[in-house]
Amino acid sequence: MRAAGRRSARARLGDRLAASDPGLLRLTAGLRTVGAVALTLAVLAPLNAGVTRLVAGAMAAMVATFSIREKQRPRQAVTLALGLPVALASVSLGALLHPYVLAGDAFFVALIFVAVYGRRFGDRGTALGLVGFQTYFLSLFVGAEASGLPGLYAVICVAFASSAAMRFAIVPQTPAGVLERLRQAFRARLAQLVSAQLDLLDAGPDDIDKALEAVRDGTARLHESALMIQSRLEEGTPDESVARLVQRRVADAEIAAERLGLQLLTARSAERTDTLTLHLPGAPAPEAGRLPVGDEAIDTVRRDLRALRLLVVRPPAERTGEYTGTALAQLRNRLLGYREEENLPVAAPAVQDVFRGIGEAARAVLGLRIAFEGPQDESQDSPATARSREEFDAEDAAIDAGDVVDGAAGEQTPGGLDRPTTRAAVQVAVGSALAIVGGEFLSSHRWYWAVLTCWIVFLNTASTGEILVKGYRRLLGTVFGVVAGIALAGLVGPHTWLAFGLVLVLIFAMFYSAPLSYTLMSFFVTAMLGLLYTLLHTYSLSVLLLRVAETALGAACGVFAAVFVLPVRTDRRTNELLGTVLARLVDVTEDAVDQLSGGPATDLLDKARELDQALSDLRGATLPLTHPVTPLRARRSTAEYVVALLETCAYHARSLAATAELLPTHPSIAADPRLRGAVRRTVRNIEAIAARVADEHADVEVVSGQSVAALLEPGRAGAERYGRVTGRVLRHLERLDEAVAGLARPLRVPVAQPRR
Repeated sequence: MRAAGRRSARARLGDRLAASDPGLLRLTAGLRTVGAVALTLAVLAPLNAGVTRLVAGAMAAMVATFSIREKQRPRQAVTLALGLPVALASVSLGALLHPYVLAGDAFFVALIFVAVYGRRFGDRGTALGLVGFQTYFLSLFVGAEASGLPGLYAVICVAFASSAAMRFAIVPQTPAGVLERLRQAFRARLAQLVSAQLDLLDAGPDDIDKALEAVRDGTARLHESALMIQSRLEEGTPDESVARLVQRRVADAEIAAERLGLQLLTARSAERTDTLTLHLPGAPAPEAGRLPVGDEAIDTVRRDLRALRLLVVRPPAERTGEYTGTALAQLRNRLLGYREEENLPVAAPAVQDVFRGIGEAARAVLGLRIAFEGPQDESQDSPATARSREEFDAEDAAIDAGDVVDGAAGEQTPGGLDRPTTRAAVQVAVGSALAIVGGEFLSSHRWYWAVLTCWIVFLNTASTGEILVKGYRRLLGTVFGVVAGIALAGLVGPHTWLAFGLVLVLIFAMFYSAPLSYTLMSFFVTAMLGLLYTLLHTYSLSVLLLRVAETALGAACGVFAAVFVLPVRTDRRTNELLGTVLARLVDVTEDAVDQLSGGPATDLLDKARELDQALSDLRGATLPLTHPVTPLRARRSTAEYVVALLETCAYHARSLAATAELLPTHPSIAADPRLRGAVRRTVRNIEAIAARVADEHADVEVVSGQSVAALLEPGRAGAERYGRVTGRVLRHLERLDEAVAGLARPLRVPVAQPRR
């Protein structure tokens, strides 16, 4: 194991980077934007362009780079080409309307409405709206006039050309390349999760809660990577069969890793561990002490977890010696042997479950390796490894056959003012009009900062609570950014190119941190603006303080419009998304159990991912309720508890779907028609909860009673009631039923007492 574990520092650093930035998407965004700005400045500087045009070119290059969000390169090229005339027209109108205050303000509000409404046309409409708004803002920022338009046109054309060069030549990003890097991130995060599980095994009573929190974080990060891979499969794979193969292997690995964590926690606990423990933030670990020192079975578990981690972190793509390759094969063969009952070490039943989990996780790692990197060396396979490969071959053949029926149905999209894009366009237009009026009272020259803040707090938000939180974070980042801007402006003084160098650093930090922290991004934006004001010789402490006042005004106008103009309350938004999650949960559970009962095959993995995406949307919508500064502590706890219960339900539903997907190809898994009866109560309870969420006056109740396993009809006398695989299915159904019943109390659904 020591020979197999030797890795270069470069490989370890690469894994850390891949895990922290899946797909290197943040790094690529930062490098592209900084490169586009630097290239623009490099072209304009020899032409003796003034500082004002240099600033305009830097801002235009930023806009041309970050506005494009499409994944396919041809579509990116078309959108970038369409963006140039939009930018030229927008900056022209900004310059021509500059002397006419009322006409300019009216046009700005109309432009804002159109830009936000354009989101309904997808990524291209969103991008063109951003270009139109930001370039109009650029004309206000640099004080563009009609006489200077020809020079400004040239600057914008250079900026768009520089952005195209960075995107398509210098820092290219193909869908296949992004997917490959996301695979690396998934592997790195899987290795980190196994390391956290190993720490959980060894944690003492004082450290177990901290170790458990690390396992929770690792599980959530692995799930995030799986969703990111899912979103890129269509563009990044050559055909549908390859996409489904990767999708299945990623799902298998995710489920196996999460199951292993639960088994480890159960093995070191005095009683059965509830799955909710792995999903509820801050939930205490089950009562347990340090595992016995010197116990042979526990020592073997510890050794095998290290071996599993090595299998994850040492892909065959790395060059290894013959001995190291042999050692890795021996580790793999030993772990896969735990899938056979006769190979399990003598231990307590809960510890034996851990060995089974390690075997299933090793199988999932082997499947990932085959799916990601193609056929592997089979010369040193054990019989257990050979059987696992045969199972994969059978699954691949079933995928290639393409006999899965897509049962997805289109959903009706609301129209008129009920359409989210139309509502948001009206809200932001009203908020911007208020910001213009208020901003003019604060400053007749800097009023547009209030409009910019009002615009930004509406981006990627869908409820009043989300807008309030985003406005608060932007104001907080702006306040601290003003302090940094004062310090940096004093540092650079009259040194123009030093200021531009620091601007590039801040731009990179802004785009690299944007997905992580909106407050941090706002901090870097404000600090950068302080430097730009210095370059334009308009810097002063009063200007930066005015920036804070305008930001606060813009956030207030945005919140006012969200609350009083076609409002979408947070509880209404969360209820809608909760209903979607429950509907997806019913679809996955019913179809999986139907297939496990002998019904026709359906597209279970796609439905499971639709459930995961719906749950991710709900988790994002509840952020205003779970924000650390929220005054409603009881509501915060309720939201966290409900989301954790739903994550528990989703885990068991995914596990059922993954088991059902194996049914056609694995001779050891047989359909059991009795399972249909075991799931009926759970489905009825989910539907009852969904009805109560949709209508708080609905006359429904959740039914509890005997365990799911007891709902199966008993077999003939002396016969085993159900096999090992059916037993696993029943355990998932049992815990799903418990989690669904647990949703009744926080969602205020009556629970019927079980009949005697």
